[in-house]
Amino acid sequence: MTNKNFMEVEFSSDSINEGFARGCVAAFCLQLNPSLDEISDIKTVVSEAVTNCVVHAYPKNRGTIKVRCEIEGRKIKIQISDGGVGIKDISAAKQPFFTTRASEERSGMGFTIMESFMDKMEVESNKAGGTVVTLYKELKANAKVAEGE
Repeated sequence: MTNKNFMEVEFSSDSINEGFARGCVAAFCLQLNPSLDEISDIKTVVSEAVTNCVVHAYPKNRGTIKVRCEIEGRKIKIQISDGGVGIKDISAAKQPFFTTRASEERSGMGFTIMESFMDKMEVESNKAGGTVVTLYKELKANAKVAEGE
């Protein structure tokens, strides 16, 4: 029988909440006893996705960011969504170094980092508003978990 579990959190798009989101998802994933590298990768991608929401989704006002994390077996699915302005050109936004905020010295590497640290990434955006980034990762079997300890 496969273990399934999920959690959801919702918070305002204040930059201070990026650390909260990162810690919340990391804490939820600890039930799988991930390696330090795996938990670091998860924390990094959550940081990148939430920061994108803070900076790009709500450029003139504050909004809401939602995070949903699902676990099935050793597979993790993380969805980070907003109701912001949307992404005009997803394929351009996914290119390394692409940024709409060059004056703010943004690196334009958010999606590139997310894709490289996860097994799969999907981005859906409505030009009328709202974006959902879905990230997938299968954790390697940890010896203690595999042995039932």
